[in-house]
Amino acid sequence: MAPKKPDWSATQYLKFSSQRTRPVHDLLAQCLPHLSSPSPRIYDLGCGPGNSTSALLSAFPSASITGIDRSPDMLSRARSDPALSGVAFEEGDLGSWRVPKGEGVGLVFSNAAMHWLRSSVRVAVVRGLLEGLGRGGVFAMQVPDNYGQASHVAMRRVARMEGRAWSAAFEGAGVGEVGVETRPDLDPVEGPRVWFEALGGLGDVDVWRTEYQHVLGGVGEIVEWVKGSGLQPYLERMEGDEGARRAFLEEYERVLGEVYEVGEGGRVVLGYMRLFIVAVRK
Repeated sequence: MAPKKPDWSATQYLKFSSQRTRPVHDLLAQCLPHLSSPSPRIYDLGCGPGNSTSALLSAFPSASITGIDRSPDMLSRARSDPALSGVAFEEGDLGSWRVPKGEGVGLVFSNAAMHWLRSSVRVAVVRGLLEGLGRGGVFAMQVPDNYGQASHVAMRRVARMEGRAWSAAFEGAGVGEVGVETRPDLDPVEGPRVWFEALGGLGDVDVWRTEYQHVLGGVGEIVEWVKGSGLQPYLERMEGDEGARRAFLEEYERVLGEVYEVGEGGRVVLGYMRLFIVAVRK
């Protein structure tokens, strides 16, 4: 059963806007020392609803910025923000977008987007973006790095359960089989050594990981968090079967309750690992 591909929900994604935007600022802080122009040409690749674009505009008010995303709903939300009225937003695909020639692009910035590419193409795509920049151009990306985290292990565990209302949606999906590119679970993100080896010949490369600790109001909020990100491809496979989706989400929340410690007031701490790269083209 091939998954249907409905549009993303900007509203769902922005339920945790402040937590999702914090890594944007952390990544941007490491770009600033490498950008001497007060008005650089910037592309925000995988801009989503514009939260990353807003941070870029705040840092460079006179920059020429273009946001790129494949989701019409995300782009609609970004375009509706009055604070971003001077920013161009265009529909585009991560895997095929290329740095425009002759524009003197200073920064290609990508927040929480490149992890959606499969590992068979991801490193090559990133290398191509850095390669397309002129000397001194900066490529910066941040991606969730949670394949082994409890939240994502639980997704695979529930999807593989047999005899459930949702089981037919995952027959032949290859859940958890890294070599199957059509499966709903995303590929593990490549480690720092892979990135250093792939990009080091093109520029000066800095790679690091940060694990954020998000205090949420219970395991139900973990479900709401991942519904706007890694859980989306699972839910797409059940599109049109609300009974299966509801049963899946209920079981997923129950499993999360087994693996996350619930503290005072029902709060839980969601550990969320992210990998960062800043590369300056030689």
